[in-house]
Amino acid sequence: MVSISKLAFACLPILALAACQDPASTSQGSSRSEIRIVGSSTVFPFAKAAAEQFTNADVERPSPILESTGTGGGIELFCSGVGANTPDIANASRRMKAAEFERCTANGVTEIIELQIGFDGIALAQSVNGPELSLTVAQFYEALAAQPFGKPNNTTQRWPDLNPALPDVRINIFGPPATSGTRDALEEIIMEKGCTSDPKIAALADSDKEQFETVCHTVRTDGPYIDAGENDNLIVQKLKANPNSVGIFSYSYLSENAATVRGVKLNGIEPSYATIESGEYPGARPMYLYIKKKHVDVIPGLREYLKEFIFGASPDNYLTKIGLISGSAALRKEMTGRIDNLVVLDGKVLD
Repeated sequence: MVSISKLAFACLPILALAACQDPASTSQGSSRSEIRIVGSSTVFPFAKAAAEQFTNADVERPSPILESTGTGGGIELFCSGVGANTPDIANASRRMKAAEFERCTANGVTEIIELQIGFDGIALAQSVNGPELSLTVAQFYEALAAQPFGKPNNTTQRWPDLNPALPDVRINIFGPPATSGTRDALEEIIMEKGCTSDPKIAALADSDKEQFETVCHTVRTDGPYIDAGENDNLIVQKLKANPNSVGIFSYSYLSENAATVRGVKLNGIEPSYATIESGEYPGARPMYLYIKKKHVDVIPGLREYLKEFIFGASPDNYLTKIGLISGSAALRKEMTGRIDNLVVLDGKVLD
């Protein structure tokens, strides 16, 4: 527990006390000793594993409190303000948006540290008992989009409507909700790649950004796409019960359930550790942690937890063994430097 008296002693002389108030304290002056983490369901199992290692390293450390809220929901909680009643860390399966950074700033969260912890893949998967499916990114986009290539609505119902060679089953896709970072990445990475295969639509990115995002990023709501919530394990279970269906979730869940589900090839490339690490698989994406600088060294162990996470993300370490795709040695060194020096994010680099 960090006490006000200890902080005051550390911040002497008296003239400096105002600048050294405990920014992670409640208005009553009390503080908490547990690290609080919210955010991505994709990052959650990695954050949980790092929390277990962090606690095991010192049994007197209280266990971090983790909540799987989805990336968007987690960042919203993170940006609600500074203090003991707000999260210290937001896990994210896509980068923070400029509008979210602005919301943070408006609520007093003015210094944010961004750590890229490694990579993951947005994997398309199906039951091993279902008809084997292989798609181009354009076909997948056309199956999923509300207005494929600018058409007023999507009338496609079966895979052969896109290509007669595809299995003759209905299009039935279980995927994440709009609050999920996986959904954001799905729209911005895979769907956009399929959408921009049409040069006329690609040109909209410069001439009419709003229309471009409507055409390329809007998921249909007429039935073939089913919002299955934030729980990726639930989607795995749905694929077992519905072998003709397709699921969208993190590659880590695909690798954990390889006995019952298999990856769907995109552009002939199967989701795997190697194809995601190289960026060859169309669904490869970076993952992030966002941390309040004002909470570091006030919430006990926060800096040590962050270093534990980066350590666990090294090749052949415990996080990569459960599905995290490790970044390069140079990336991990840079992230460790950000922790050591509390390097804050420049909001101008965000979209």
